[in-house]
Amino acid sequence: MTENRPIPAVRLVTGQTGASSSANELGMRPMQARAYAHRGEQYLLIKSPPASGKSRALMFIALDKLHNQGISQAIIVVPERSIGGSFADEPLSAHGFWADWTVKPHWNLCNTPGADDVKVAKSKVKAVGEFLASDDTVLVCTHATFRFAVDELGIEAFDGRLIAVDEFHHVSANPENRLGAQLGQLIARDKVHLVAMTGSYFRGDAVAVLSAEDEAKFTTVTYTYYEQLNGYRYLKTLDIAYSFYTGRYIDKINDLLDPAVKTIVHIPSVNSRESTKDKHREVEEIMDHLGTWKGTDPVTGFHLIETAAGATIKVADLVDDDPAKRDRVAAALKSPEARSNRDHVDVIIALGMAKEGFDWIWCEHALTVGYRSSLTEIIQIIGRATRDAPGKTVARFTNLIAEPAAADDVVAEAVNDTLKAIAASLLMEQVLAPRFDFTPKDAGPKDGFDYGPDGYQEGRTNVGFNEERGQFHFELKDLLLPRSTEGKRICAEDINEVITSFIQDKQAIERGLFDPEVVPEELTQVRMGKIVRDRYPDLSETDQEAIRQHAIAALNITQQAAKIVTVTATDDGTGELKANTSFVDGVRKFMNVRELDIDLIDRINPFEAAYAILAKAMNEGTLRQVQAAISARKTTLTEEEARAFAIRAVQWKRERGRAPEATSQDPWERQLAEGVAAFARFRAKAQSAGAAANG
Repeated sequence: MTENRPIPAVRLVTGQTGASSSANELGMRPMQARAYAHRGEQYLLIKSPPASGKSRALMFIALDKLHNQGISQAIIVVPERSIGGSFADEPLSAHGFWADWTVKPHWNLCNTPGADDVKVAKSKVKAVGEFLASDDTVLVCTHATFRFAVDELGIEAFDGRLIAVDEFHHVSANPENRLGAQLGQLIARDKVHLVAMTGSYFRGDAVAVLSAEDEAKFTTVTYTYYEQLNGYRYLKTLDIAYSFYTGRYIDKINDLLDPAVKTIVHIPSVNSRESTKDKHREVEEIMDHLGTWKGTDPVTGFHLIETAAGATIKVADLVDDDPAKRDRVAAALKSPEARSNRDHVDVIIALGMAKEGFDWIWCEHALTVGYRSSLTEIIQIIGRATRDAPGKTVARFTNLIAEPAAADDVVAEAVNDTLKAIAASLLMEQVLAPRFDFTPKDAGPKDGFDYGPDGYQEGRTNVGFNEERGQFHFELKDLLLPRSTEGKRICAEDINEVITSFIQDKQAIERGLFDPEVVPEELTQVRMGKIVRDRYPDLSETDQEAIRQHAIAALNITQQAAKIVTVTATDDGTGELKANTSFVDGVRKFMNVRELDIDLIDRINPFEAAYAILAKAMNEGTLRQVQAAISARKTTLTEEEARAFAIRAVQWKRERGRAPEATSQDPWERQLAEGVAAFARFRAKAQSAGAAANG
């Protein structure tokens, strides 16, 4: 690989245990067996990363519902036609299961010829109606077809059936999201079974996927990225990084693109500021960098490029507007040979394709230019590189971003892209980490957890790790536990979704990264507290605070452990991590610094580790320019923020026996005092306005 590699913002070193790809006597991999154990649930949400086998898990579950649970038909709903192939016939009995998965060809509506557009989707509604009236059991269609079918046939037409929604993050609780609204109606009617599947249970627009009321009805099965990647046979290291450029991205991308590495390059949209506005010329320049063009393969449509080393590589161009050429290339990428033959293709250049649901197991590097439309899209692109394949030991994702220029409007846009890229790396760091189980100090050891060489120590805040499940048990002094069933479910299953909302909060990440005067508690207590209250308004204050504590503890412990791992890797002579226990060791080193309590964790800026990476990746002068741009946008406290500070000040006074003082040397105490004063001004103003109105 080129020597000009960016510094990883995230690094995972796997254990290569092979566990995630081993099958039981029914032919189920661990994730599939975990999901199948909950096959009797009416509402089931499967959170599992790309390549973990969600499609086949659904087949097992659907067959049981059709044969044993009184469900008459199963309708599989996918976001686009290309993903429909994941639900093709499978001889499951050949691997030990008691039935095979079959879909009659005319009921896989994703295979119907024609463009994937609204007109075609509407035309398939008749087919859906015919299926519902038939004795056949399985239909596969797109989200669009299903939406139109529900609109025309009515909610009640689907009674007694299983609706399985793949890539569930396309759904939204926003009333304008038609599929989300229809699923809400199906849940309210309560006469269908629903299975929802996704590798990223969050949306780029920060809107909730389901309403809290509907979400509470689902049983969640979680299979983490850590379990999946740590259980691979071949992949050892995953690196995620961002790199910055000035001028044309083409000049920088050539430093990052190695013709010897299997790569997907996503060039920017022609409407973005990164684009040169000539996408075809961009593809030509990328191929010029790779080597000398020698023609086109007549069967696959791949370009043949002779590299400087004398090898001939194959480049798939998915940017070409000619439908015949692009369809031929796309078909070649879906062929069985693409999966079985590592040398079938070497580099794929795409714009809007080769993202969600695209399965090229040999991909070693996902190189994306410009920040994409959402965190969800970035996570999906990263998933293209995280497949396990023979001979593939390293995978990486690089986000190439333009540095801010001099003009103020361009600075603002570039800063937004930078913040989103950092948010993506923070989120990936969280989803790649083992799961966290927090309890108060002296809660006692849990079965199956390794508490280190000295074992569990009474009177200390202990940390244990279960390698098989990829799960930590942390004891934290003064930790608050949720009381309600829903609060407990959120702390157990949805903490990463809370963290996602936090790192998507523009004010939090701007101030956390670029404001040297920020007090960590402003972020960890006030901003995170507001996000939790807004997300779960119906929960008690106790449960809201418990969720806040769990979320900020998970985020900050992950960041501190990752920082220790990064330092260890940097200090090592080879720059490589020696064992898959690196993250676990980083956690234990952080925990051993002192007795951990929730107050200590609240005093850590969640973005400090990301800033350290950013400072190395970005030009120093540009970094100062960005800091100045953020500082210039500082705003005074809103009434809601002042109220939040005042509430925290009451708690502070209760604990210390005195009110916070504005002249204190402690910046958090000063901030609380300022918040109390601001809230008093808001109240006085409101009372004055009320008196004037009554006078």
